Amino acid sequence: MKNKLAPIFALAGLTLAAFTAQATSLVDGSADAGKAKALTCTACHGPAGNSANAVWPNIAGQNAPYIQAQLMAFKDGSRKDPLMSSQAMLLSDQDMADLAVYFESLPGAAQSVADEKLLVRGEALYRGGNKQDGTAACLACHGPTGRGNPAAKYPALNGQHADYTAKQLQAYAAGARETDGKTRIMRDIAARLDKDDIDAVASYIQGLK
Repeated sequence: MKNKLAPIFALAGLTLAAFTAQATSLVDGSADAGKAKALTCTACHGPAGNSANAVWPNIAGQNAPYIQAQLMAFKDGSRKDPLMSSQAMLLSDQDMADLAVYFESLPGAAQSVADEKLLVRGEALYRGGNKQDGTAACLACHGPTGRGNPAAKYPALNGQHADYTAKQLQAYAAGARETDGKTRIMRDIAARLDKDDIDAVASYIQGLK
């Protein structure tokens, strides 16, 4: 089956290199102001933006455009979570920008380890997708080392908790998460993955650096 999403992913791959090396944030916020506003965030995401609970994401080093977009989605209801939705409702647009830039400025989590039993399958899916059913490779949007694409608001994945990544893929597959918009890129991809695929690719992502 021909992968109809290939042109989109190819374009994302071309723009990736230009923006991952960019030193300044693409969001107009203040890291200093964000630090002062981040106390509530640290309760779940840790004092340095790295969560001790594997079902809550690490956000240190995450690109600011993605963080900002997700906070906006929680506030407007296009993404739902009991904790995050209530917190985002209290934030102004400037608060979101400041928090996004602050967490982007923090060093990412220390390298985690992928489950060796899942490594081969996870790497194959992340780097090559599945040609038989048209599943696109994750690296097309998220990069070979999982650093994402800030300009396209594609998140960095490297070092993310496997449990959190698996939960999000399951939510996309079920249609419970719709933050991929009209393109449905993540929903279409996740729907093609079975539980073993999701566990494998989530574990591989956790070990990326």
